[in-house]
Amino acid sequence: MVVESIVVQTAAKITLVLLALAVLLAFIRLLAGPSQADRIVALDLISVLIVAILAALSIYRQQRAFLDVAIAYALIAFLGTVALARFRERLARSGRIDEHQEEIDQ
Repeated sequence: MVVESIVVQTAAKITLVLLALAVLLAFIRLLAGPSQADRIVALDLISVLIVAILAALSIYRQQRAFLDVAIAYALIAFLGTVALARFRERLARSGRIDEHQEEIDQ
């Protein structure tokens, strides 16, 4: 039983490190862009990775409260992503941004 606990703790530590690295890479994509759509997807990816970090932290610390926080954060992050996508769509429809021109400018 103790060996299984050590294996789970070690796996959780490795998972947390890899997820933190993934957040860093997604943050670089968020800053680099090049388009608004890329930034929205990178922001959504960061949100998903944070939920995964909270789940791994729940396993590592053996506390279920982190899972409650992860579920609440996932709901809020999803609503934020939908709001950003709808805002971008409205700007494209009004002609303030041209989706195709943005891709050509790259």
